[in-house]
Amino acid sequence: MNHVDTQYIQLAKDILQNGIFRDDRTGTGRISLFGKQMRFDLTKSFPLLTTKKVPFRLVVEELLWFLSGDTNVKTLIDKNVHIWNQDAYRFYKQKAQKENIPVLSYEEYIEKIKTDKLFSIKYGDLGPIYGKQWRSWTTNEYEIDEHTDYLKEKTIDQIQKVIYEIKHNPSSTRLIVSSWNVSDLDKMALPPCHTMFQFYVSNGYLHCQLFQRSADLFLGVPFNIASYSLLLLLIAEECNLKAGEFIHTFGDVHIYRNHVDAIKEQISREPKELPTLQFNKKPSIFDYTYEDFQLINYNPHPPIKGVLSVGL
Repeated sequence: MNHVDTQYIQLAKDILQNGIFRDDRTGTGRISLFGKQMRFDLTKSFPLLTTKKVPFRLVVEELLWFLSGDTNVKTLIDKNVHIWNQDAYRFYKQKAQKENIPVLSYEEYIEKIKTDKLFSIKYGDLGPIYGKQWRSWTTNEYEIDEHTDYLKEKTIDQIQKVIYEIKHNPSSTRLIVSSWNVSDLDKMALPPCHTMFQFYVSNGYLHCQLFQRSADLFLGVPFNIASYSLLLLLIAEECNLKAGEFIHTFGDVHIYRNHVDAIKEQISREPKELPTLQFNKKPSIFDYTYEDFQLINYNPHPPIKGVLSVGL
């Protein structure tokens, strides 16, 4: 039985039937519920929705981008991944207006990111978003850099730390990675929507629970399900454990008003058999590329387009 699409469809129906209308700073408006949860068993299949095609390559490239610690949109653009473009462009416009310089059009901005290295360094960076928080959380403490003899700020690699703790202290209740760094929020293009995740080891299985403060059910959540399930699989592999359950817990989970017709179309579709995922085993979670992954028997319904609401 396809437990992924069925839970997703049930949540969509719940929001449409029982959600409340709320304004938001994107100006779109949304139908919202609070405090919902879905649970996905990874032991037999990979939780990629079948009632519409989810672009798995984009899911993988974004996750690997996070894991690399990178926060510059150029890396994704160079791989023909454009899911962060609108946030990057909005962030650039804010900087340009503060600096009192002419604002490029969206098309001009993307082209300049591709071709102008100095411009991409300054205006392609999204601030201390996920990759920065996962791999180099700042501590406000300093140490001497052994290579330059200058002071440098101490950082914490949360991903390496949580992997070490899973291996050496699997019963810990502190197997947590947080992206919600309060002192950095105002420096980010977008404050983290998926704010923290926690691991739990039981009988040779590794489980993961994500808390997501704000969730766009139609466009974002299918990505999030697949991304954190993939992260769970990779960390379980490195820790010599089996991937168990991914639990997806929501704060505000919503359907934007301009997605209502699209999600109704998706709800009307019959779920298909879930795919499985095969991947080349690597010594470290940081060694993977997209070419290491292969989806098996993924035959979803066609994609359904929706307009991204930027800024929530």
